Amino acid sequence: MLRSRIIPCLLLRSGGLVKTVRFGADKYVGDPINAVKIFNEKQVDELTLFDIDATAKGHEPDYDGLEIIAMESRMPLCYGGGVSSAAQAARIIALGFEKGSVSAAAIERPDLIREMADAVGRQSVVVTIDVQPRRFRGGYAVYTHNGKRKRNDDLLELVAKVADFGAGEIVINSIDRDGMMNGYDLALAKQVRA
Repeated sequence: MLRSRIIPCLLLRSGGLVKTVRFGADKYVGDPINAVKIFNEKQVDELTLFDIDATAKGHEPDYDGLEIIAMESRMPLCYGGGVSSAAQAARIIALGFEKGSVSAAAIERPDLIREMADAVGRQSVVVTIDVQPRRFRGGYAVYTHNGKRKRNDDLLELVAKVADFGAGEIVINSIDRDGMMNGYDLALAKQVRA
């Protein structure tokens, strides 16, 4: 049986850390370097950082800020936000991150996943998918751009597709549960896992 892993997820906005509720109502909660130091001491298994504005505002990752975080960290790191090319993913890995996460760009152009896997290795490619339950039709709707753009993709077909294209890991974010402190959507997790 696999051992449980503790992987905190930090949300970056304008260089600071924020806490959101259902992808909105963000509240500033601190400095990312201080958080990295705390999680170093707690000996978490991995740390994931998402710049939640990068794609929505059309800007690239903050490579200088990421380099500082990587130098401070004593745990494996994953970064997502604004990644839209294999070259960007390779640059993030070169800074000291073990994984690069892609969302909107990979959903719009799945070949990007294969390109990233060829450049940095499949184990370093994470595809993040944001979802929300459909109210009337059932199942889950897929969103990009920080939950602002609804897609027509079927979630389970999309999960199979990104795996086939070379994703080493898939992160599913439940928009309705974000920041609500009421646990994970286990039914969703079981569907995706199957």
